[in-house]
Amino acid sequence: MHFTRPRELVTAGLVGLVLSYLVFEFQYNALPRLPTFAGVTLLVLGVIEVALAFSIRSRIRNGRVFGSLAVARAVALAKASSLLGALMFGAWGGVLIALVPRAGEAAAPAADVRSAVIGLVSAVALVGAALWLEHCCRTPDQGDQDRDSHPTG
Repeated sequence: MHFTRPRELVTAGLVGLVLSYLVFEFQYNALPRLPTFAGVTLLVLGVIEVALAFSIRSRIRNGRVFGSLAVARAVALAKASSLLGALMFGAWGGVLIALVPRAGEAAAPAADVRSAVIGLVSAVALVGAALWLEHCCRTPDQGDQDRDSHPTG
């Protein structure tokens, strides 16, 4: 498994943006209103991943034994979460693009715009937390350890 690449996140975001824009542009009247705090779930996941990242980071730095399977699972979680966050960032962005022009027309689009902004911010937080978790799961580079113990002039 490789670490998350920026192009993967951009691709996921674009897919989410296009799909949600098309749905909200052409089927908005058939959809129920968005719950105001629908996107907060992503923020909760992000907070959990930040806590996990700091735990893993301190264990690796202190040299405490940490199962490689647990780290592999954390990397898989981080990768899946970053892709989910990017997909949802695009989806909430598509909702905003479709609804901002309608926000002045009625109360429902204005309320849904608020929901989309909360979702957008939460998605950014999840992507950031997931990338931080992924970074914290990296083991120190052997070359860096050699350079630290053998300073050169």
